[in-house]
Amino acid sequence: MNKVKVSAVSYTNTKPFVFGLTHSDIIDKIDLSLDIPSECANKLIADQVDVGLVPVAALLNIPQYEIISDYCIGATGAVDSVFIFSDKPIEEITSIRLDTHSRTSNNLALVLLKNYWKLNPQVVETEGDAFVLIGDRTFGKKHEYRYAYDLAKEWHNFTSLPFAFAVWAANKPLSTEFIQEFNKALKFGLENRLEVIKDKAINGFDYKDYLQNKLDFNLDEKKRQAIEMFHNYVLAL
Repeated sequence: MNKVKVSAVSYTNTKPFVFGLTHSDIIDKIDLSLDIPSECANKLIADQVDVGLVPVAALLNIPQYEIISDYCIGATGAVDSVFIFSDKPIEEITSIRLDTHSRTSNNLALVLLKNYWKLNPQVVETEGDAFVLIGDRTFGKKHEYRYAYDLAKEWHNFTSLPFAFAVWAANKPLSTEFIQEFNKALKFGLENRLEVIKDKAINGFDYKDYLQNKLDFNLDEKKRQAIEMFHNYVLAL
């Protein structure tokens, strides 16, 4: 049987999923690669993999996709790893640099700037008044800037909804048996999530709080509503 090609993200927020996949029998049935979020999306769009932990903005570029899991990378408030950083307050920002690792977070920043903060800053490739930064590269940095806007928290302030940054999606039909085994492995990883952060510390960043409290891995109905709302805002940018 051909192995199912799977692309997962290489950030700390995905390590519980990776732990589950690599410590379950399903590892013998998949070809697992670890990538930055934008590359996960590119691989699934280009049909280089069959399943990806895909930034939700990228779903708009996949003609026929199926979300195959009730698990995601999400948050119901501050996520502590997706920011707009600046030394100016948001109302004074006239230019912003986006994050090359991201699709969803860049679009989320632009959606919030336009619809929540009522701003239209210029997007620049060099230094600007502010910049988007995601993932492990944000750990320990929010106190280095005068202003750190947590985009999951700001989305909740704007919509009263949680947010899903990435979902497990397939670009082709997969067997029910595989999907069930895949989700069982993800569940196992989440149940053992603290195994992946043993002896980790950076600038006082609280990994346990991050994995246990800041991230919400359940793709519930409110997060699905948030994805639909977010897609509508992105299409209107």
